Amino acid sequence: MIQVQNLTRYYGRTPAIQEVSFDVEKGEILGFLGPNAAGKTTTMRILTCYMPATSGMAKVAGYDVFAQSMEVRKRIGYLPEQPPVYMDMSVKSYLSFVAKIKGVDSRDRKSRIDEVMEKTAIADVQNSVIRKLSKGYKQRVGLAQALVHNPEVLVLDEPTVGLDPNQIKEVRGLIKSLAGNHTIILSTHILPEVEMTCDRAVIISRGRVVAQDTIANMTQRKRGAERLVLQVDGPNAPVRDKLASVSGVKKVKRDDAADGINRYEIECEPGHDVRRELAQAVVQNGWGLLELRAKDFTLEEVFLNLTMEEGGAAA
Repeated sequence: MIQVQNLTRYYGRTPAIQEVSFDVEKGEILGFLGPNAAGKTTTMRILTCYMPATSGMAKVAGYDVFAQSMEVRKRIGYLPEQPPVYMDMSVKSYLSFVAKIKGVDSRDRKSRIDEVMEKTAIADVQNSVIRKLSKGYKQRVGLAQALVHNPEVLVLDEPTVGLDPNQIKEVRGLIKSLAGNHTIILSTHILPEVEMTCDRAVIISRGRVVAQDTIANMTQRKRGAERLVLQVDGPNAPVRDKLASVSGVKKVKRDDAADGINRYEIECEPGHDVRRELAQAVVQNGWGLLELRAKDFTLEEVFLNLTMEEGGAAA
């Protein structure tokens, strides 16, 4: 549904994004993650035909964003960080105006407006002036305007910024409910947003893509099994000393024991897979090996590791 290849944008001599490439499948929710000033908004603006790229290619629903921008705009709904609403209009009149300029057929306009107001839970404030609404409602109105022409693709830039926890939960649930019927790019620097909402993620840092994969695969990357969890039925001090003596082990941390069973977190040297040696050390000393597994990284750890690496080298 969305293809991005080697997208680059310069502001003067300063690169905002460089060689950005990723794909989004039909009906998928893609999290576009990165710290502030990483290049997320620049990429979103290019995909929505708001600005041109310096070089590279981007297609939405098979249409080139540069050569066929009007076709792309017909098929895309965009919610920027600041909702593009007219504060002095009522919700319903604003959506009617947006539907008209987005080319919704006059025969279908009322039903489309009613449908998106129901979907975004703003029907109860349809006659209210937008200026008087809470930030959460304004955000919903912004999402409704992005949906009113029933686009194939939704691009949402920081859709929950500034909302309270209840509003964030509501907006997340709404976005998730739209998957399947719409292809969604969710641009954010808020990690729980991605974990709770998205199928896959692209992480961008310093204008370059440094990782892209499913959320599960990102958090399950062991990088050579660098962190391990062991449960051992044996005396703590001898077990800990033996584990620490295995070549390639950097650190052994013991969790609270229960019923004489000790749980350890092992930190290993990069590139050293010491699972076999650890298992042998436990078994050969006659202790019970109850668990030995690699410990998953959290999305936060993956994100921090990738975005703090010097130069943001591509993964």
